Amino acid sequence: MYARRLVTGTLAAGALALSLTGCGNSVDPIERLGRKATQEQPGPSASGTAAQGGPGASPSAGAGDQAYRKWGLTAPVQYAPKPAQKPALPPAAPGRAQVVDRIPVPATEKVVFLTFDDGAEKDPEFLKMAADLKLPISMYLTDSVASSDYGHFEKLRDNGSGSTINNHTLTHPNLRTLPFAAQKKEICGQQERLEKRFGTRPARFRPPFGNYNDDTLKAAAECGITQVVLWRASMQINNFQYAEGSGLKPGDIVLAHFRGPSELKGATEVQMTTRMLQSIQEQGFRIGRLEDYL
Repeated sequence: MYARRLVTGTLAAGALALSLTGCGNSVDPIERLGRKATQEQPGPSASGTAAQGGPGASPSAGAGDQAYRKWGLTAPVQYAPKPAQKPALPPAAPGRAQVVDRIPVPATEKVVFLTFDDGAEKDPEFLKMAADLKLPISMYLTDSVASSDYGHFEKLRDNGSGSTINNHTLTHPNLRTLPFAAQKKEICGQQERLEKRFGTRPARFRPPFGNYNDDTLKAAAECGITQVVLWRASMQINNFQYAEGSGLKPGDIVLAHFRGPSELKGATEVQMTTRMLQSIQEQGFRIGRLEDYL
């Protein structure tokens, strides 16, 4: 029964990865799989409305009331408070890391979570933006592109937003094409490098392209990973692509990339992020810190 569920889950993840690789308009060489992602939705307009903050919500805590204007937003970013109790997630199989692709929050709890992958772009203006707005970002770093300046991501982690640094392999391979030993080398190798550089071994891992199999989950667990984190919405240059439907859903994990003008058709990382935040606001969502829910 477990093997049947695993095959189903793996195939579903593969389909999700093919539809939401984070390539699309961003045409980044690291994530490209040669298939266009699901149909893009219209980008946000300049006159978008802000998300309505519920109990405990607060705009850009510590960032100043006008910080949002500096970064092209028409209203403060709204943040979800830390939940009193973490949502119940499906348990992991014995000896395997747990797979998470959406946080199971109530349908009325309009919260999404920001994740950024790889680390190819190191834009100092994005550091300022993330610090000003106190964006809680879960970073998934690939050593081959991020290690040229791990200090950049250390600044993101330490800007007071509660952002975290997580594992995205050493060299960004398609893990499903590799045997167990090679997968373990990619995951454990990055665990060791991140621990040496940042002082702790991450508990969370994202497989490149969202592609994984049973060996991946076993290798991740043996490397000290407790959760394999996927996504349900992918930010492109101007707008989102969705795993299902035409908009964000409560509990969605949002994928973005550390990308610059050479791979965003002239757009900057800051411009891409502004558009992403505008769309989140227009759809009436607040931003949560992913680790508070896991």
